[in-house]
Amino acid sequence: QVQLVVSGGGLVQAGGSLRLSCAASGRTFSNYHMGWFRQAPGKEREFVAAISRSGGTYYADSVKGRFTISRDNAKNTVYLQMNSLKPEDTAVYYCAADRATALSGRAGEYDYWGQGTQVTVSS
Repeated sequence: QVQLVVSGGGLVQAGGSLRLSCAASGRTFSNYHMGWFRQAPGKEREFVAAISRSGGTYYADSVKGRFTISRDNAKNTVYLQMNSLKPEDTAVYYCAADRATALSGRAGEYDYWGQGTQVTVSS
């Protein structure tokens, strides 16, 4: 089992920045690919970004160039730095851990999920 605790959400004006953190415990963090997803009201959960065990990254087109995913294996933590935020980025953000071989942007591939944190971007 992997336990994931998400923090760092909040309210920010358009154009602002937030950094989300996801702290993992329970198993060897470095063995997992890590991903960030989000879900806005009335919409399906969507992929935001993922980082492989070795540090390779993958982004949704909607956040490319604005968001940066990173990980610190010594701290068992994955981060999502969000810059130039837009109102359409408003959602509950979740982190997830995937023990599969290939890095994926599909929510169904992920094995463990954090509790989510609300990000609200005002116009």
